Amino acid sequence: MHVNINIFKLKLRILHRTQCVRNRKLITCLFCSLLFMSLGVRAASKPNILFILVDDLGIKDVGVEGSQFYETPNIDSFARSGMRFTQGYAACSVCSPSRASILLGQYPTRHGITDYLGAKTGKEFASQRKTKLLVPDYVKNLPAEQTTLAAALKNAGYKTFFAGKWHLGSKGAWPEDRGFDVNIGGWEAGGPEGGYYAPWINPNLPSGPRGQSLTQRLADETISFIEKNTNGPFLAYLAFYAVHGPIETTKPLWEKYRAKASTKPAPKERFKIDRTLPVRLVQDNPIYAGLIDEMDNAVGRVLKRIDELGLTTNTIIVFTSDNGGVVSGDSFSSSQLPYRGGKGRQWEGGIRVPIYIRAPGVTLPESICDTPVIGIDFFPTLLELAGVNSPPKHTIDGISLVPLLKGGSVPPRPLFWHYPHYGNQGGEPSSIIRSGDWKLIHYWEDGRNELYNLAADIGEQHDLAVIETKRTSDLWSQLQAWLKSTDAKFPAPNPDYKPTWAEQQHKAALKQKEHLEKQHAEFLNPTWQPDPTWWKSQGTID
Repeated sequence: MHVNINIFKLKLRILHRTQCVRNRKLITCLFCSLLFMSLGVRAASKPNILFILVDDLGIKDVGVEGSQFYETPNIDSFARSGMRFTQGYAACSVCSPSRASILLGQYPTRHGITDYLGAKTGKEFASQRKTKLLVPDYVKNLPAEQTTLAAALKNAGYKTFFAGKWHLGSKGAWPEDRGFDVNIGGWEAGGPEGGYYAPWINPNLPSGPRGQSLTQRLADETISFIEKNTNGPFLAYLAFYAVHGPIETTKPLWEKYRAKASTKPAPKERFKIDRTLPVRLVQDNPIYAGLIDEMDNAVGRVLKRIDELGLTTNTIIVFTSDNGGVVSGDSFSSSQLPYRGGKGRQWEGGIRVPIYIRAPGVTLPESICDTPVIGIDFFPTLLELAGVNSPPKHTIDGISLVPLLKGGSVPPRPLFWHYPHYGNQGGEPSSIIRSGDWKLIHYWEDGRNELYNLAADIGEQHDLAVIETKRTSDLWSQLQAWLKSTDAKFPAPNPDYKPTWAEQQHKAALKQKEHLEKQHAEFLNPTWQPDPTWWKSQGTID
């Protein structure tokens, strides 16, 4: 039987410009049946799964999401090949809690990892940062008694592979101890120790030749695993260290984006103070753009190899990030406007992330879903798609997104966040509830609430708490009930706090802004260079 798949796809797009439309199931089944007959293949009993997790990639760092500066053609193409969720969220505004939530399907309050591993707590932290509150302790290793996504799939016959950033515990709590058969590069470090070019420092990933890209090496290792396991089923979990700081790139990529930025007038200012720290207002950082470019290239290589091996029709692929983009703290590398804030912060820029899923036989190309979804949903979704039962006695806070992937709907639900810590990026101890278009943020320093209508005010500029008093009270009650039900831990007053500290910190932020303006303008100077070898990316220089 001969089927013109391109014509059929075109007809489907006319029938289905989906916003999670209910009547897609029949169309989906028809499309997949014709596709399989055309290719002459049969689906295996269990699908393979490729999970791609990028570190610190903000929603506005992706071309398909609106970036006019960064170039992500491979990610954009993949996003259009399946379902793109326009309101995707990470479970936390920083990495370790979010990563644990993906693997366990639980909110951070439940599994106990509420801050990035390595963050100080209590009086030690307060004395260093001069904070008004003493932040609580948190779980330091991904709990051994919990069943991870990898362990659940492994128990069902999957070969499980991990490559890249783990940051979920010390030795004894590494990927090989939490359900993964193979661990390439995962350990307690939260960033690329030694940089993005060989030689680097990693006990589970020996350096290649001097100048080798860590990002490309992780893609190579993932491709090698897939090539050896074409009979499946497998879980390949590729967790890039990119685009976490330190931001580094090659000279050619820096020059590509430096030239691109120079075609536009220089902004009057690149930073402004938003409450606690300077935040970036524009996307014109050529170093960060180069780092994104290389990551996108690595993603493309893995996806291309999946196609070449004939695994496309039996491989579920997920692409996402662990938190919002870095607009302050760390490397001050990007901007997430119109969303406010970024990584470590309580506003949308800190928790909005790209979420793209392609599930053969379930999703259609160019599907779009506006239903809010969150990282805790991956666990039940992938188990259902794989036909694997949920682990017994394992609490799952997320829901399966399969109904949405099929074009249907799910019952309305609130989403929650709890970050009782101070972020390195200026975030304040706070808890959040989103219900419908309404978002309430509770601040633990002074007990105040902020209320935003995201449909009318996506930039969270107009606090409606004093106007919508009934709604504010109702949402605050719901948030408190959830915090109690998940055994949340809270910060406490710092008895040594001095009010003069706040003014000192504000003055320091103003001084930092002045430094950042000069530093980031210099990145676009044609003669700028970080060092003679461009962070070793040029290999050995004679």
